[in-house]
Amino acid sequence: MSFILTLDQGTTSSRAILFDHGGNPVAMAQQEFSQIFPHPGWVEHDPMEIWASQEAVAREVLRTAGIRAADLAAIGITNQRETTLVWDRRTGQPLYNAIVWQDRRTADICEQLRRQGAEELFRDKTGLVLDPYFSGTKVKWILDHIPDARARARRGELAFGTVDSWLIWQITGGKKHLTDVSNAARTLLFNIHSGEWDEDLLTLLDIPRELLPEVRSSSEVYCHSRPDFLDGAVPVSGIAGDQQAALFGQICHRPGMVKNTYGTGCFMVMFTGEQAITSRNNLLTTIAWERDGRKTFALEGSVFVAGAVVQWLRDGLGIIRSSGEIEALAAGVDNSDGVFFVPAFTGLGAPYWDPHARGTITGMTRGTTRAHIARAALDSIAHQTVDVLKAMEADAGMAISELRTDGGAQYLELEGDLADLYEVDPYTTAAERDPIDEDIEVVDVAWVPFDDVPSRLAYRDERRLVAKARGMLGEI
Repeated sequence: MSFILTLDQGTTSSRAILFDHGGNPVAMAQQEFSQIFPHPGWVEHDPMEIWASQEAVAREVLRTAGIRAADLAAIGITNQRETTLVWDRRTGQPLYNAIVWQDRRTADICEQLRRQGAEELFRDKTGLVLDPYFSGTKVKWILDHIPDARARARRGELAFGTVDSWLIWQITGGKKHLTDVSNAARTLLFNIHSGEWDEDLLTLLDIPRELLPEVRSSSEVYCHSRPDFLDGAVPVSGIAGDQQAALFGQICHRPGMVKNTYGTGCFMVMFTGEQAITSRNNLLTTIAWERDGRKTFALEGSVFVAGAVVQWLRDGLGIIRSSGEIEALAAGVDNSDGVFFVPAFTGLGAPYWDPHARGTITGMTRGTTRAHIARAALDSIAHQTVDVLKAMEADAGMAISELRTDGGAQYLELEGDLADLYEVDPYTTAAERDPIDEDIEVVDVAWVPFDDVPSRLAYRDERRLVAKARGMLGEI
């Protein structure tokens, strides 16, 4: 029997899952790695730790399942997007830590480009907004701040990549420097219409073309792993950014279908087929994937802090010892008792795109407990999700009645109360089929047709707190 090894390199952990020929998970391993916060608003990872953790879990799942590299049909890669690495082509050593997608240090670069009138150019060519979230300004920052880096890049001595490129480089022992369209589309450097790195944008950011990876489709045999990676050469035949991979895995293959992933952040994506739709409500136009020469598109709303707020309650405040405690703690109270939380630790994403916003908690009294704070934290995930959903409905010109969900930070009940929609939570060995699509198995379909007035009033109050987090309360 042949197996598929999936490498899932995320923001807080690296994971490997082994699937059999029927698509059933056989073994899984996961390993967290360090989060580095050198200054307020800065977020970094150690590139070598990313690779070490990913290599370790890949070996662990093979060992757990008792199989060898010869039993693998292929390796597939999905990854945290936008996180930016630059390394030495000769030695393979990173020039600097990976600058994570959450990092806000390039807000001033974005503002300068905006003052130069470049915002519409970037939006038209890339489908993205000018925000520190994306890779382009992070690359510029590295080239600006590491001595001789730009000159070395022009000489072809350095390589830039998102995490998928870094993994491919390591897996092949430095023989391949490539990415796929779904990751390239998140860099602010890639023209999603022509399917090429864009010279105008490279010039504006002063990024040498010699630095960039080759761009390939999302599904093809790119290369084979070096023999000492898994004790045998295995073809690498699939790459997709994590949110596009989730969209594909949720079988959102017809225009108008929507999924939401609740992980470190929260990402709602609507498949739009071969049409690249320009958002009128501050969502992103992005490439979904390319297969068999056919490029498809999506609309996306990105929330920067979702599950990360639970990690902060654990590691920052220390009010829980493990992330798994949060649900029971929050369920210990009926509501947040007037406590509201906007977790803008790294600014706000869609639909606000405010890199200067900061986290805010209000409404606490002497009666406030850690359970109320936990409840407000989970409520904030739902409220941010509904912000994006409303923007997506406005762009689509129709109500979204079904939302396919995945991820470890799901909080579906309140979202259903606020948005009146089906929440479909699929998993790989479910007991019933979605009547809308024969190809996906689903469970936990909940219809909430009523108007929950308390939840909606809380949502309104939390939107006022968002304005306060942005320093704009006087404007509403």
